[in-house]
Amino acid sequence: MLLSIFSKVPDQRSVHGRRYELQYILFFSVLAILSGADSYRKIELFIKENWTTLKEEFNLEWRKPPAYTGIRKILVEIDSKELEKAFRKYSKFLSNLEPEKYAFISMDGKALRGSFDNLKDQRMIQIFSAFLTDQDIILAHEKIDCKTNEIPMAQKLVKELGIGKCIFTMDALHCQKKR
Repeated sequence: MLLSIFSKVPDQRSVHGRRYELQYILFFSVLAILSGADSYRKIELFIKENWTTLKEEFNLEWRKPPAYTGIRKILVEIDSKELEKAFRKYSKFLSNLEPEKYAFISMDGKALRGSFDNLKDQRMIQIFSAFLTDQDIILAHEKIDCKTNEIPMAQKLVKELGIGKCIFTMDALHCQKKR
């Protein structure tokens, strides 16, 4: 299922010279990350270690596994909004929310560790997430713009998720009244 969703993510690369299909690079990267990979080199190592199995299971016609530089180039060029759409579609499929039952969704913002850089005058990057607590599924996440906060982001995600009977839990920050 995830592989078919990744096949719908638009490939920004030029048609000429495409050795590796985007959907497989994305899928193998997810598998590598789930196996503990936290860098491009470790994704490459995962693919190399499982090369024969991956090649047989997915009928790949690749001559050799991709190098970490190729993996990095492919992943950097992906449109993040399209990738987020693909993951939201997959999360919605996994959650299989029943209309007659209430779903509990926890929403919270977090700052990414190491994203603040005082020398470059770069503010920390903040991400706001919606998490389906009883199934341990991240339904969506969105970057919080530097000129806003969690409140409008929560309102936006509630609308975009379009889920029926839900109980949302959020920080006390979201209890403010409009004046």
